[in-house]
Amino acid sequence: MQQHQIQVLFDEYQDSSSLNQEDAALLEAAREAIHLSYAPYSKFQVGAAARLSNGVILKGSNQENASFPAGLCAERVLLSICSSLYPGIPVIDMAISYFNQLGASNRPISPCGVCRQSLSEYETLVNHQIRLILGGSTGKIIVIEKATDLLPLAFTSADMK
Repeated sequence: MQQHQIQVLFDEYQDSSSLNQEDAALLEAAREAIHLSYAPYSKFQVGAAARLSNGVILKGSNQENASFPAGLCAERVLLSICSSLYPGIPVIDMAISYFNQLGASNRPISPCGVCRQSLSEYETLVNHQIRLILGGSTGKIIVIEKATDLLPLAFTSADMK
């Protein structure tokens, strides 16, 4: 038997004022996208913003549905927007933020498992990694260099061949 270890490296910032101007602006766009959220059931609003390789910034938000689990997370809404409006143009950076109507919103959250899988697949599709900027409405910020770091040992299209 051999034992292996998986590590995820990330940078942590005290707040958005510690980020460079481009990253702070993208995080602010994600925070603005929170207001586009439809979350009457969970009361957990999520906004995401993506910077494409052509410089365009797009926003998405979570969209819930009474017919649970028919809702969509902000990250998957945003990836759909990106690939529909700008097919083949890579997402360079994605910022994700949230507002929890039932509690605190002052720490970074990470994409759910389905979104991690979708981000991983998208990186493969456009052959480019996505840098993630994760933060709440306030508080610390985490920056991860590539989305696939959040899904080690991912199931990919190569596994289906």
